[in-house]
Amino acid sequence: MAAAYVESVAMELTLYSREWCSWCIDAKDYLTERGYKFTEIDVGRDRDAYQEMVELSDQTYVPTLAAGDEVLANFDTDQLEAFLNKHGIVP
Repeated sequence: MAAAYVESVAMELTLYSREWCSWCIDAKDYLTERGYKFTEIDVGRDRDAYQEMVELSDQTYVPTLAAGDEVLANFDTDQLEAFLNKHGIVP
């Protein structure tokens, strides 16, 4: 069975996080170390952004990553890497 081809694309990434969240820190480090550009929003300080995150992801956990129309919520770095690869998202 042939592997599906996924076109690699750079896209706008938004990371919804909280200051004290260790998984959020791991996600930020992962993205930064690999050269991804992203906007970080601390939902603990911005209630409107918190509501936006809930509407996008249908849940309340951080970290949550929005990449175009795709959303990954409540993840670790292994799940983040798989998500980026699956959707062909490159730095």
